Amino acid sequence: MSLFNDGFSINSIIGTGSKITGDLKMNGMVRIDGDLEGDLETTGNVIVGEHARIKGNITAHSVTVIGGIIKGHITAIESVHLLSTAAVIGDIQTHHFQAEGQVIVQGHCIALSAQDEYENAVNTWQNHAAIMSRLNANTHSLSQV
Repeated sequence: MSLFNDGFSINSIIGTGSKITGDLKMNGMVRIDGDLEGDLETTGNVIVGEHARIKGNITAHSVTVIGGIIKGHITAIESVHLLSTAAVIGDIQTHHFQAEGQVIVQGHCIALSAQDEYENAVNTWQNHAAIMSRLNANTHSLSQV
């Protein structure tokens, strides 16, 4: 538990050199400087450090990626901010998106501040992704015949 509940105090830290395997569901702000293989869900903000490596999805209020690599989807209610050494291989869904010049993003990004437009875009993308997934599964099944 955090000493302060002010939105700025870090509740949990995965330090440099640490490796966690498994899904994490937490409250408050989380900072990751080590390796995480699994999904991370928090009600607060997530800070991904310069050397962090994450293989899993992140769901949070906001996500700031100072650096490191995320191989998974990011869903942040408020915002996603990618600094110059960040790399994201996955989709991003948020209301506000910022990226510095040297970031790498490979995936689909939805960043709309209006709630109704955001929800429509997310629903459209999820429907598209589901159809593409089914088509790929059917194509894979046919290729094995």
